[in-house]
Amino acid sequence: MADVEQQKVSFERDGNRLVGHFYTNGEPARAVVVTGSWTTVKEQMADHYARRLADAGFATLTFDFTNFGESEGEPRQRESPRAKIDDIVAAARWLAARDDVLGETVGGLAICASAGYMAHAITRGAPIASFATVAAWLHDAGTVGEAYGGDQGLAERKRDGEAALRAFEEHGEIRYVPAYSEDDPKAAMGEMVKAYYGDPSRGALPEWDNRFAVLSWPEWLDFDGLRPAPAITVPTLMVHSDDAAFPDNVRRFAAALGGPNEIVWREGSQLDFYDQPAQVEPAIHIASGHFRRTLKRLAGKERMEPCR
Repeated sequence: MADVEQQKVSFERDGNRLVGHFYTNGEPARAVVVTGSWTTVKEQMADHYARRLADAGFATLTFDFTNFGESEGEPRQRESPRAKIDDIVAAARWLAARDDVLGETVGGLAICASAGYMAHAITRGAPIASFATVAAWLHDAGTVGEAYGGDQGLAERKRDGEAALRAFEEHGEIRYVPAYSEDDPKAAMGEMVKAYYGDPSRGALPEWDNRFAVLSWPEWLDFDGLRPAPAITVPTLMVHSDDAAFPDNVRRFAAALGGPNEIVWREGSQLDFYDQPAQVEPAIHIASGHFRRTLKRLAGKERMEPCR
């Protein structure tokens, strides 16, 4: 197999140019779009998985979501589930349309919070025929408080977010807090994620802007990652751990899926699944097997001729 090459690519979604990385060994291949956690850029966990899937023989795409990284969109660092769902639909359509991608559908691998986004994207027409998640973060209204200090924590964040949204809509002011800080209580993420987002050798990369637009809170906290499960009929694989985020929600999501599915339980924390070999390498092996079994092997873009 030829060496994997990383190509910088771009595509448009609603007038914004989104920038990505396309990984290929130069031969036509089945393809997978890979997405990472909230607030992140492609160079973090998404590229980490995409390159390894490419080593396993797939063509893969990562990209910066609207408002993040090298992609366009304002306000910067706005975590908008609605926008990210639309971005995934556009990315999957762009990837499936490439001449060097086999078949007219692709696979989708979502890590952490983008699992909920990709689930919604599948139900909204993304040409994703096979779905896999790793350490899926799937919250709904009944469970989101577990991550943010219960009812009081939720109320404070929603109040801050609503005030920030009014400031933006009325005056164009954008209020920011750190995406990660171990000592700022207003930060989007705190001490528990220090091992990844506080380490320059792991998640604290130069490409990542450690800011969070406060106006994001209401939409993010009201987002329901579990809701689309019954409408998902494509084969679905979930790699998770009881020490990762919301394991009971992963069980609920899988139980509600409308198609064939499997959960593979592993060991490790949420952050371990982002980049640690003991978690990543088995996850890649499991996911690549899933995609080989469930993505149809088609020659180029040929369609069946109609009967005459």
